[in-house]
Amino acid sequence: MRRADRLFQLVQILRHRRLTTAKELAERLEVSTRTIYRDVQDLCLNGIPIEGEAGVGYLLRQEVNVPPLMFNEAELEAIQVGMRMIQAWGGKELSSAAKQAMIKVEAVLPTKLKKYQSLMFAPDTYIDTQEFQFIDPLRKAARLREFLLLDYRDAKDDTSHRKIRPLAIYFWKGTWTLLAWCELRNDFRNFRVDRVVNLKPLSQQFAITPGQEMQDYISLMKAQHC
Repeated sequence: MRRADRLFQLVQILRHRRLTTAKELAERLEVSTRTIYRDVQDLCLNGIPIEGEAGVGYLLRQEVNVPPLMFNEAELEAIQVGMRMIQAWGGKELSSAAKQAMIKVEAVLPTKLKKYQSLMFAPDTYIDTQEFQFIDPLRKAARLREFLLLDYRDAKDDTSHRKIRPLAIYFWKGTWTLLAWCELRNDFRNFRVDRVVNLKPLSQQFAITPGQEMQDYISLMKAQHC
């Protein structure tokens, strides 16, 4: 990583976190703590208002606007590949958004990067199949925290009718999967999106409930695999 990139990332980390130790910063940026001490000193000398000290931690006491750096080829390739995957498998709404976002990215690229193209591909047009037809409404319901009625067909081809709290959608082992709190089972459940038969938004929001949130599920999974 270029030093300029590292300094930029260092400021971004401090902008979005509270007191952060040099060890945490070093692990995040994959450098030594000595490098962090030197970088922080250089940033302070250049007017970045970082407060704290070695052994205690650092933070920014005020908002700092640092001009973004231009992408390098690896970063641009990551964006291109990600956009291509979303265009193909992210649902109609995100597929359209990915196309528009890539146009905006390409508009600000310097001449030497404008012709750069990754050789990793996904289909460049949206695939409108059964597997993806519920992506948009599921994503919307999770974002708005709205209850859903879900008709679901399991691996044995049995269909069940459930009321759920959609929490997140993730790509797992080659398919989109919905993480939800199932009111029927009173527990977390994962539903393959391609096995959803039908769904109905209830336009009824569910409250933040300790023990039933995405972070609770993540903590549970971590505890089971320790």
